Amino acid sequence: MNDDRATGDQALTNAQGDSSPVGDGNRGGASARTAEGGPVDSPDGGSGPGPEPGPRAASAVSGARDGPARTRRKSVAWWVELPVLVVFALVLMLVIKTYAIQAFYIPSSSMENTLDIGDKVLVNKLVYDLRPIGRGDIVVFNGDGSWDPATPAGPSNPVIGAADRLGHAIVGLFGISPGVHDYIKRVIGVPGDRVVCCDASGRVTVNGVALNEKSYLYPGNPPSLVKFHITVPAGRLWVMGDHRSVSYDSRGHIGDPGGGTIPESQVVGRAFVIMWPPSRTGFLNIPATFTQRQLTASAMAGDAAAAVPLGAALVLPVGWLRGRVRRRMRGRMFGRRRVRRRVLRRPMLLGRRPGRW
Repeated sequence: MNDDRATGDQALTNAQGDSSPVGDGNRGGASARTAEGGPVDSPDGGSGPGPEPGPRAASAVSGARDGPARTRRKSVAWWVELPVLVVFALVLMLVIKTYAIQAFYIPSSSMENTLDIGDKVLVNKLVYDLRPIGRGDIVVFNGDGSWDPATPAGPSNPVIGAADRLGHAIVGLFGISPGVHDYIKRVIGVPGDRVVCCDASGRVTVNGVALNEKSYLYPGNPPSLVKFHITVPAGRLWVMGDHRSVSYDSRGHIGDPGGGTIPESQVVGRAFVIMWPPSRTGFLNIPATFTQRQLTASAMAGDAAAAVPLGAALVLPVGWLRGRVRRRMRGRMFGRRRVRRRVLRRPMLLGRRPGRW
């Protein structure tokens, strides 16, 4: 009780602007009343200091003025915030992994020395929404149903299936692929390409253009010891590993449906950077041999040569007739313009006003 009263008196003293302690009760009461609205009349009709407010009134005035300062926001305990932050970070990572970028662990030597065993790469899942798959890209794809037998359906219980997929997704956040059907290879041929091994110099050719693969092939490996000649079907890719002597790639699946090619729809994304270990970090650029102008030009020429015989009976006559019509229309339009210009210029040459010639 004494503490409350002391707090109230000190608040009144501060509100009044007097730094001295409140000693006279009547003077303190008069000051409080004056602050509220002026002097208070005494019982005998004159003006006087008036009665002193009690401790409860002083406490009420102090609480009314100091109330906003005393209300403080309660802080959440760290042991409550930590799980929330962990769950939020996990959900954010799952969204990024599912739709944008995913880490993959390299378990085999089929891509040496471009990728070594134990490397972790980042795979861009959005790049092929902006451009088509190109020759020379290093892609991660799912071989389920193409190179590997189709996996049986998952558990019939939807709760168990969802929990299983969530567990696999969480494990995949750390670059450990839980599936056994994911492969990483280099794209050699895209739809429509004629991929052949080998020419007189032992090189792989695409659309008749030889590839110079020394920059990424494993040292001492020939381009291929297996002879093949294939035209890549629409919607499929011909892929090979950089360590050709140990890579079980499209050459080893020539007898499978698709002739060893893989569906474009099964491509997860393009591996574009090595993120681990730190000594091997770097970007996975497309080798210069795949940017040859002859390679692209020969592919376009092959497509055009295949298209001409199919539509020549209709395309050539229609084009010839269209050209004839355009030339006649242009001749008539230009003839009218010339006559009109002569008619308009004739009065000027004769020195007469228009309309009187």
